[in-house]
Amino acid sequence: MTQGIGRVITSEACVAEGAAWLAARDPRFRAALEETGPLPLRLRKDGFAALLDAIVSQQVSVASADAIWGRLKAAGLTGPRKIKGASDDALRACGLSRQKIRYARELSAAGIRFPALRDTPTDTVIEELTRVPGIGRWTAEIYAMFSLGRADVFAPGDLALQEAARVLFDLPARPSEKDLRAMSEEWAPWRAVAARLLWAYYRVEKQREGIR
Repeated sequence: MTQGIGRVITSEACVAEGAAWLAARDPRFRAALEETGPLPLRLRKDGFAALLDAIVSQQVSVASADAIWGRLKAAGLTGPRKIKGASDDALRACGLSRQKIRYARELSAAGIRFPALRDTPTDTVIEELTRVPGIGRWTAEIYAMFSLGRADVFAPGDLALQEAARVLFDLPARPSEKDLRAMSEEWAPWRAVAARLLWAYYRVEKQREGIR
């Protein structure tokens, strides 16, 4: 465990350990796990493509994000040099909005040293990524959670997490990002597993995916 990084999720056993800790801490998590079954690992490769994928997923449904990303991959437009060299029309044809085309170009020009982020404290990772136009805190947290495997990262701005928390904790309304962030403090050091559990619970309750 490295200072500022904490536990890193590398396997399904790590996720299972975190889920067991959460279930022992809160009977509502235990009940949710009985409904969801074992939680997915959800680890992805790190690097430019993973962050571009997160940008693609902003504010669209899982199905729409899958379709757009599939077209980008088919066109070979998932690397920084390819994005720089592509026309707006080519990117638009893959389904990117004008705003996301700008974000993709900003990312390609940012010069982020992705391998160095693996050994960088989580707060610094989020600070560095959010300097890039188009990368908000949600996108940076998703990258830290899934591409860097950080076990104690949460993404309270995610609407599916907010809705799952409302249902599971019997709240009168969907919690705000600020309120859900405060709630998640109780789930440290396994907040990323709590997120996986809430997404899985959302899928069971709503019969739809809340995250790619």
